[in-house]
Amino acid sequence: MKIAFVGKGGSGKTTLSSLFVRHLAATGAPVVAIDADINQHLGAALGLDEAEAAGLPAMGEHLPLIKNYLRGTNPRIASAEKMIKTTPPGEGSRLLRVREDNPVFDACARPVELDGGAVRLMVTGPFTDADLGVACYHSKTGAVELCLNHLVDGRDEYVVVDMTAGSDSFASGMFTRFDITFLVAEPTRKGVSVYRQYKEYARDFGVALKVVGNKVQGPDDLDFLREQVGDDLLVTVGHSDWVRAMEKGRPPRFELLEEANRRALGVLHTAVDATYELRDRERYTRQMVHFHVKNARSWGNERTGADLAAQIDPGFVLGEGVVAPA
Repeated sequence: MKIAFVGKGGSGKTTLSSLFVRHLAATGAPVVAIDADINQHLGAALGLDEAEAAGLPAMGEHLPLIKNYLRGTNPRIASAEKMIKTTPPGEGSRLLRVREDNPVFDACARPVELDGGAVRLMVTGPFTDADLGVACYHSKTGAVELCLNHLVDGRDEYVVVDMTAGSDSFASGMFTRFDITFLVAEPTRKGVSVYRQYKEYARDFGVALKVVGNKVQGPDDLDFLREQVGDDLLVTVGHSDWVRAMEKGRPPRFELLEEANRRALGVLHTAVDATYELRDRERYTRQMVHFHVKNARSWGNERTGADLAAQIDPGFVLGEGVVAPA
C-alpha cells in the first residue's frame, strides 16, 4: 500500500508520517519510508541523529544505477540515458517489491531500528548550495517517481512517502502514485487553503484524499475543520508530550504514545487497508502513461533526442501478478 503525507509547511506532516511509520512497524508490517520533502526531516523524526541523517545515501545520486536496474531487458528502452522520471515499466522491466532485497535498496535504503520494529528509509537528498540557481528540487524527486512507477506492493506491505510541502507536490505526476493521500491540516484558514488547492488539482485523477486535523485544541477547532473540509476529515490529533520529547531527541518508548493519538493512527491504518479492494490497476497504469506522454512532449524528447512515447508498452498493466525478469 502506497501512502502520501502532504500539507503546508509547518503543518506537522513529517511528524504525522513518522508516527504512522512507527505505528506500522510496531505491527510487524514491512515498511519502506521515503523522504521526498525538500527539508529532509523524516530521518530525524524516526530517531536518527544529525550525523546519521546526513549520511543517508541520496536517491538522486544513484539515478544511473536505478535506471539501469529498472529497465532490465525491456526492448523499448534503448539505454538508461533514454529513461526519464516518468518512464513506465513494460515487458522485460525489473520491478521493485517491498519485501525483497535488490540493488536499488542496497544502494539507496538504510535500515532504521525502531522500538517497535525496523523500517527501510530512503531519501531524495537535500537541496545543496550547488543546486542554487541551476536546479529545481523536483529533479531530485524524479528518482522517487521512477521507483514508484516500478513498484509492486501488496496487502499489508507499506510505502510511506513524506511529500514536499504545499501544492509543489503537483509539479510532477507523482501525486497519482498513491492508494491514499493524507493531507495534514491545522485548524486555520492557511491550513485548509492547501486542502482546497489539493482537492481541486486532484479532482480529475481519482485521488483518495483524507484530511488529518493536527494541533486541534478543542471543539471550536474541530468544528472549524468539519465546516471547511466536510466528510474528507478523517481524524484529528492534538497536543502530544510524546512528540515534544521526540523533537528534543528523547523519544519515550512508542507504546507510551498517548492513547488518543494511538487510536488516531489506528484510524489511518484502517483507512489505508480499506483502499486495497478499490485498486484500479488499469487506471493506475493509464495515469502513468498520461504523465509520461506529457513530459516527453514538453521536454523529454528534446533532452534525450528520442521519441519517448515509443517506450510505452500498450499491453502492460502494472500489478501484483506481473512476473519480472531476474
